[in-house]
Amino acid sequence: MNALRSPSRRSFLRSSAIGGAFMLGMSAEGALAAAANAASTPDFTPNAFIRIGRDGRVTLISKQPEIGQGIKTSLPMVIAEQLEVDWKDVRIVQGDLDTALYGPQGAGGSTSTPNNYENFHRLGAAARMMLVQAAATAWGVPVAECAASKGAVVHTGTKRRLAYGALVEAAAKLPVPEAKSVVLKDPAAYRLLGTRVGGVDNAAIVSGKPLFGIDVRLPGMLYAVYAKCPVFGGKPVKANLDAIKAMPGVKDAFIVEGTSNLNGLRPGVAIVATSTWAALRARRTLQVTWDEGDGAGHSWADYTAQAQAASKQAGAATVRKDGDVPGALGKAAKVVEAAYSYPFISHASMEPQNCTAWFKEDGALELWAPTQNPGSGQALVTATFGIPKEKILLHIIRSGGGFGRRLSSDFIVEATAIAKWVAAPVKLTWTREDDLQHDHFRPGGFHFLRAGVDAAGKAVAWHNHFVSFANRVEREGKSVLQPGSGGNLSSDEFPGRWLENCLFEQTMLETRVPMGPWRAPGSCVFSWVLHSFIDELAHAGGRDPLAFRLELLGNKDLMPASFERGQAYDVARMRNVLVEVAQRAGWGKKTFPRGQGQGIAFHFSHRGYVAQVAEVTVSREGKLKVDRVVVAADVGSQIVNLSGAENQVEGSVIDGLSTMMFPELNIEQGRIVQCNFHDYALLRMPDSPTKIETHFIKTDNPVTGLGEPALPPLAPAVCNAIFAATGKRVRQLPLSKTDLSWS
Repeated sequence: MNALRSPSRRSFLRSSAIGGAFMLGMSAEGALAAAANAASTPDFTPNAFIRIGRDGRVTLISKQPEIGQGIKTSLPMVIAEQLEVDWKDVRIVQGDLDTALYGPQGAGGSTSTPNNYENFHRLGAAARMMLVQAAATAWGVPVAECAASKGAVVHTGTKRRLAYGALVEAAAKLPVPEAKSVVLKDPAAYRLLGTRVGGVDNAAIVSGKPLFGIDVRLPGMLYAVYAKCPVFGGKPVKANLDAIKAMPGVKDAFIVEGTSNLNGLRPGVAIVATSTWAALRARRTLQVTWDEGDGAGHSWADYTAQAQAASKQAGAATVRKDGDVPGALGKAAKVVEAAYSYPFISHASMEPQNCTAWFKEDGALELWAPTQNPGSGQALVTATFGIPKEKILLHIIRSGGGFGRRLSSDFIVEATAIAKWVAAPVKLTWTREDDLQHDHFRPGGFHFLRAGVDAAGKAVAWHNHFVSFANRVEREGKSVLQPGSGGNLSSDEFPGRWLENCLFEQTMLETRVPMGPWRAPGSCVFSWVLHSFIDELAHAGGRDPLAFRLELLGNKDLMPASFERGQAYDVARMRNVLVEVAQRAGWGKKTFPRGQGQGIAFHFSHRGYVAQVAEVTVSREGKLKVDRVVVAADVGSQIVNLSGAENQVEGSVIDGLSTMMFPELNIEQGRIVQCNFHDYALLRMPDSPTKIETHFIKTDNPVTGLGEPALPPLAPAVCNAIFAATGKRVRQLPLSKTDLSWS
């Protein structure tokens, strides 16, 4: 894991004025990327991401965490395209956490591609230019007469050819081109980008080779489990530690005091043993007296009652207020009222949380963590234990799914706390029950909606009172309520800026339940609510759902709102994907019998514009089958890896359908009731859509990510199709709460 991290090379890159300027900020402004390598280095390393050996072998560093989204393959493809090398000759190595060397390293919010795409092009192009210059100098010809192709430089006049390996020594002595002088390939000449490339880890995955965090093995390693209070906010008072320590294979058992941070080191009991099995067996015998705290009085039934009461009371916080909503509703030809709700849910990644930690005699800490946010994990360790950042080495290990869960770092500080207690490397492994009941959950929510249409069926007013959840935290010496991630209604949420009369209100219910980002935070649930209710309005106005949406979007090119991360809402792009998906799906051109129907929805999420049409069949008994899902997506000017992009869209459709249909978490006496997949169901193969069609619209816009944008429109598209098929409106998730039978 450390083969590419020799101190001499790293210190040289950091000390270089050129390398430092680029790597600290990952900016193409100023000089390009890391310095040419030292004379003693046998390889050509023009920056921290590329190494070419004298044998011509090309090694590329992947700096972002790989969580199944394919970034370990796609970002190196960008470098390889500009470097002009055959993909079969490229080896990919996962980089450790080193933001001084690599720049920001995190995987969340579909940001990995847009934040690195342009810079990675320049990294590859700069290296290619240096190799071409080296060949031109060797031949004594102008650079303009030379071209790179398939790992070599060719002189166009004489057809002479020098492989990259033969140019390593000469190229290493050349200065790295400045950013402004780097010449990029014409996209029309791309040979790799836009093609289908299998994941670089696929062979290891299908053959079961050690690859994930849970696979880490170290000499002399011990194994740990960690039991926390089933009630959120509780802590251990005492436990039968002596009996546990006497069990076969157990090396130690102890109470960890923890902190008050619900998303940090929660108090618990650690058991350390010679194997995971020994630790789990001992845990079954563990008896703990818990101080459950005031969280024991919380329940989902109580939350529901509080939400219903809040919807009828004044005093909700105003998020957005335009025009005169009560007056417009009073004049409306038709007024529609509806209440939508959804539960807390878990991330349920295939690989439970785990981390291997080794606290060494000199006070240094080495971590092996399947994390989406290694920098945040390192910072939490420093804040919790006072270990200086420079003494923490964190190896980024492939994750068996993340979906936002591994943006949190509680499992990392738990492993660190245990490692500080024992004089050996130790791997902490959560059980499936731990993972389900001690997640940082997607917050539940309640939406109380009223809207009106005029006599022509045009929307004239919209009111949404949103009730969701917040944790009480200390901030700057004050106790405040912090909304759960994705549980805060933005004033920019659609259709806020599209209607003259619009009111968004919000009420927060205090909870001890820890919450965190869940795939497409906010959008994953807001899309279902908003675009289902828009469908209700369209039908109330006697309008075609597609025509109603196009009218609602209007004809402006850009809405001046800053929707997310400074991104304006490009109305033209959204109209285009809506029209595209309608054409591809044959919207309005089919006649469906009772029990079958089409539904349409769109959403702007994480810089991507996506629209979907779902076709469903609902049996008389209420059994749902999604026959077809058509997706149109605009994620910019270039699809990096077509195979990976299609995989992300299809995975989003299936994940969105699964989440809509099955999972829910009930809370009783401050604890999660569900504990494993037998009572927390996920989609199975027979329930998957029969057909998923993906269509990308390439536009002259920056390239964006795809891990999240395609998920939000799925649920409203399917629920709108269910209404078209049966006349039944789904207003509560999961779908199992609604009887779909019809006669």
